Amino acid sequence: MAVVIPCFRVRAFIAEVLATIGPEVWRIYVVDDACPEASGDFVEQEHAQERLKVLRNPKNLGVGGATLHGYRQALADGADIIVKMDGDGQMDGAQIPNLIQPLRKGWADYAKGNRFYDLSYLKPMPWLRLVGNSGLSLLTKISSGYWNIMDPTNGFTAIHSSLLQAINLDKVEKRYFFESDMLYQLYLLRAVIWDVPMSARYSNEISNLKISRALFEFSVKHWARTVKRIFYSYFLRDFQVGSIMLVAGSILTVFGGGFGSYNWYLALASGGATPLGTIMLAALPSLVGLQMLLTFLLGDIQAVPIRPVHGLLPKPESPHAS
Repeated sequence: MAVVIPCFRVRAFIAEVLATIGPEVWRIYVVDDACPEASGDFVEQEHAQERLKVLRNPKNLGVGGATLHGYRQALADGADIIVKMDGDGQMDGAQIPNLIQPLRKGWADYAKGNRFYDLSYLKPMPWLRLVGNSGLSLLTKISSGYWNIMDPTNGFTAIHSSLLQAINLDKVEKRYFFESDMLYQLYLLRAVIWDVPMSARYSNEISNLKISRALFEFSVKHWARTVKRIFYSYFLRDFQVGSIMLVAGSILTVFGGGFGSYNWYLALASGGATPLGTIMLAALPSLVGLQMLLTFLLGDIQAVPIRPVHGLLPKPESPHAS
């Protein structure tokens, strides 16, 4: 088992993070993401360990780019399970045995921390992060198809190497959308995800993510992945009753809403009353269409993957090809 720690402006916290990682981890990859504090040099000089290896990005690639660098090296070195944790001190390495248990037991392909399991876990979380994470949880459920998870931006994760090899890592988002994009990629492989309850620790670390910028950027990316996921799941790789419900429901809803709005405008312009038959012709397809869309949504929620796929996926020729 290996641990990947992306580092950018975490010199004040990285020593504490390394100290929490137990002996069950045989390799630690500290990825210096062109850190202006030279975190990689600091670790090599002050906290060198036989199991520790410092990797460096010549330019800043973001948390995703740094993590992917570590993933590729861990795959090349033969790691079976790869844990990713941040270097800012929010995650406790002592929780790694709990995090990887669903993978070791064969319950899941991918595990992640969940700070929303208990109210006591949320007390240390700043309220702005709490609100933001709640909103992102809903968006990620829709875009990824994993309706059964919470806290999607949690960066404390563990993945089977065979599953990681099946992902085209070159296409994975390299900056702050990395965790959400990984969930989307995992759904396309029908991987099983397990939420592991755990609290987070907050001190004086400063987030490099600007909320105002992330709201718009993340919304656009979630929308794009929602469309792609639905296309792949319901039209390219499979065609089922849910596919018909989505198409027919969308057509009926748009027709009913458009027809009703047009006739409502005509009635306002003429000052007359809209005939009952016209009202029914607008209302009926709208109601039927909405019911079909709700049926599709229910089916999508029930389609969350439940059977682990690691070890069953074809292995690519290279660690980062698909």
